Amino acid sequence: MTSFLTHRARVHDARLPLRRRHNALRTCVTLFAPYGFRATYHHLTLSAAIPRRLEADPDALVRAVELARAQEYAAWRRAEKRAGRRAVANPRPWWLRSWWEGQDRAWYEDPFRHPPLRLPEYVRRQNAILDGADLPGCPACGDARPLEPISTGHGWVGLCRGCAWAPVPCPCAHRHRLVPQVPYGWNEIWQRAHMSDDGTPNPHRPAG
Repeated sequence: MTSFLTHRARVHDARLPLRRRHNALRTCVTLFAPYGFRATYHHLTLSAAIPRRLEADPDALVRAVELARAQEYAAWRRAEKRAGRRAVANPRPWWLRSWWEGQDRAWYEDPFRHPPLRLPEYVRRQNAILDGADLPGCPACGDARPLEPISTGHGWVGLCRGCAWAPVPCPCAHRHRLVPQVPYGWNEIWQRAHMSDDGTPNPHRPAG
């Protein structure tokens, strides 16, 4: 977590150019991206109201990095383990999984469809499930609506309507690429084309 703390401090450093502080936030997201890098960054732009022009609200970068305080989550998890609530070795704990292990999480391919929960709420939910809690609704976001049927070409999978989690995989057991509902370009997300200068979603561009 030392690297996260180093770059978090740079995000907070108002003496640095905004572009450098923004790049420091990017590094923090690479170190802690529970929704995958692109979806986590998109999530933070909405949750922290990061405007299209950083100069309009430099404090938005601080709000974003404080929503992704991975070191506090790690410390909390260590405290949980000391209390006897230890994570099982298999499957791997949620915070150690990489994107290629996320066959049930469509937001890796469609970054607009990440869980709507704030990151602390998502972390609490995942840790509770890891500790054996039987929570209602979608494992990721708690949405209890009927699943959205998506064709794979030879079968059907059901996606959570709140976040596109697929609790039941395709019968063929292979991963299928999800066609994003809203076409996107990563550069547009990175440059926050979906946000306005006042930090609200741009009404003329899809925010997800």
